[in-house]
Amino acid sequence: MTAPAPTAVHLVATRYGLGRITGDDVELLDLPAPDVAALLRAGRGLAPAAEARIRRRLPLETLVGDLRPPLAATRAVWGVGLNYHCKARTTGRALPTQPVLYLKSPSAGSGPGDTVPLPGSMSSQPDYEGEVALVVGTRMHHTPADQVWAHLAAVTAANDLTARDVMAASGNPTLAKSFPGFGALGASVLGLGAVADRDAIGVRTTVNGELRQQASTADLIFPVPDLLAWITRYVVLEPGDVVLTGTPTGTGQDRGCFLSPGDQVEVTVTGVLPLRTRFRAESPDHPAPAAVDASTHSLRTESPMS
Repeated sequence: MTAPAPTAVHLVATRYGLGRITGDDVELLDLPAPDVAALLRAGRGLAPAAEARIRRRLPLETLVGDLRPPLAATRAVWGVGLNYHCKARTTGRALPTQPVLYLKSPSAGSGPGDTVPLPGSMSSQPDYEGEVALVVGTRMHHTPADQVWAHLAAVTAANDLTARDVMAASGNPTLAKSFPGFGALGASVLGLGAVADRDAIGVRTTVNGELRQQASTADLIFPVPDLLAWITRYVVLEPGDVVLTGTPTGTGQDRGCFLSPGDQVEVTVTGVLPLRTRFRAESPDHPAPAAVDASTHSLRTESPMS
């Protein structure tokens, strides 16, 4: 069976429905799917978004406050620890011989422009991780490396937020990465047909306007085809699922400085709208359990999680 050609669309989810970015405008589409993950589960990839009737055109700048999480209906978000050579050099860790994977709870999801509470009663080391995220287009199981790209639909930006001290104390990446809002995705989703160089997708992260991370997937320890082929030896990836590809050097862990209330992090993936996340203190009306005591744990833990 011949794989369908990759679709060159650039999509956002808005409070008015799915929209297609064209130049400086957004074409609001006549589609029933509320977001890109739901659209992909219909089984035709991103083609319906390329073909849909345009209901209305609006300037993109007027919709910034109306953008919604473009992958809210995602059922599985997979992450991989230590997958950039530059990160391994910075931390002094040995290169992993196989990917180290974790699942991030879908309930941790957040979207463009969201304000995320920092779990101060649980962690004093909340950290940002700018990443390239891959969106699955068709079902994958035992998928050979040379067929992986044919099964992927799109890319987007991710901020794989992590409570470093919770990670060190618990040894559990899912717990450390699944606080409310710690799974930011967006702000837009770029179809693979619009990705200029799949082997070198750029990612950069700023904190309060200061550049902290800059790299591309050309520096991955496990390139995209190898990573996805390895994952699908064990699990089934369904349309709309997301796979995070790892974070490069420059995280707060590397710099010894962590996020504080009032900070803003911006993650930009080549061709994708910037993903901006603001942070605030957690609400005193909803206190969390007692904080994890990680005083005996080093920031340079030997865990392969990044």
